[in-house]
Amino acid sequence: MSFYNMKETDIRIGKIRELLENKKLDAALIYYDMVNIANGWYLTGWCPQFEYGAVLVPLRGEPLLLGGSESEEFAKQDSAIKNTRNFSVFMQPGIEFLNSKMYDFEELNKELSASGTTLKRIGFVAPDKMPTKLYRDFCAGFEGIEIVDITFDFELLRLVKSSWELSCMEKANTLADAAYDAMIKTIKPGVSELQVAAAGEYAARWNGASGYGFDTIIASGKRVEGIVSTPVDKILQDGEMIMFGMAPQWCGYTGTFGDTVPVSGEYTKEQRDMMNAMRHALQLCKEKLYPGEKPVDIDKVGMDYLRKLGYGDYLVAQFAHSTGLMECEGASYTTYDCCDGGMPLEPGMTIMIDVSMFKIPGVIGGRIETGYRITENGPVALSPKMDQLFATEIK
Repeated sequence: MSFYNMKETDIRIGKIRELLENKKLDAALIYYDMVNIANGWYLTGWCPQFEYGAVLVPLRGEPLLLGGSESEEFAKQDSAIKNTRNFSVFMQPGIEFLNSKMYDFEELNKELSASGTTLKRIGFVAPDKMPTKLYRDFCAGFEGIEIVDITFDFELLRLVKSSWELSCMEKANTLADAAYDAMIKTIKPGVSELQVAAAGEYAARWNGASGYGFDTIIASGKRVEGIVSTPVDKILQDGEMIMFGMAPQWCGYTGTFGDTVPVSGEYTKEQRDMMNAMRHALQLCKEKLYPGEKPVDIDKVGMDYLRKLGYGDYLVAQFAHSTGLMECEGASYTTYDCCDGGMPLEPGMTIMIDVSMFKIPGVIGGRIETGYRITENGPVALSPKMDQLFATEIK
């Protein structure tokens, strides 16, 4: 099984070429790596191991996958784009593959020109994420080229999901549900954070997860203040809270949950009050998930409620953000600086509501998180299980 859908890939390449036409560009260069994975995965359903990568989409002609030799055969097996070119600048320093044909960007420029593609203006996606040497080598090989940053316009293509993408996200959320159940069963005094993580990761992989949108979040006791802490060998203690979250992926698309529960299964009054307050704030945000609403207004209803309860000093981040090929993707669209309060919601967008508070005296803090698909008639839960859980008051 490959993680791409060739029909989807062809549609996406067509949209990129429309973007190139509109901006009078000759090609797009889309950079990605294992950390900045989404933009490249959007076209390939694949990411190199140990190396950097880029997709070159000319206005006319076949797209090229630029990378290193170590992942070339891997790409030919699993990537939607299989026409590869190898460059040492994409590889780990000192690594050589003796029988591999290697290029430099001057040579690539000549090859493209010979085939009828002369690059005078090129759109770069994620140039700020690209290693400096790679950027400089490309500019030297295509001397005199005009570079236009098209990251914002390119990522806008990913914001509204197709029916195939939505089906992938629904499947990913079933993996997240299975991971949640496995972790809840494991949480008890005497178990380590690592063992809780292992239970969830095993359940997700066993059921077909292609990867994870982030490293599993596990934090117990004082470690909850780390906000995004990953598991260590700390043993869970009676009386502590444990915050945990996972983002299993199906074909690269993410299903995410976050929750915080008492290790012993019994809440103190202060813990119960905090968790019920966060659950109610999430419900208020959910009620705003309609076309035309902006993230600033979605966040406001939940944050204002928590401030009225006296939790204002413990809010550290906004609650609503887009999700898809990353747990938090297209962050620029949900920041308040964009579009006077964030990009207005449209049907087909997928939004996470991530309510968190930290450094609360006596209870430390926690997080709850689940996602929704936007429709003309309001939000549809990506995980009905987690939606129902967070709609229930803790007694």
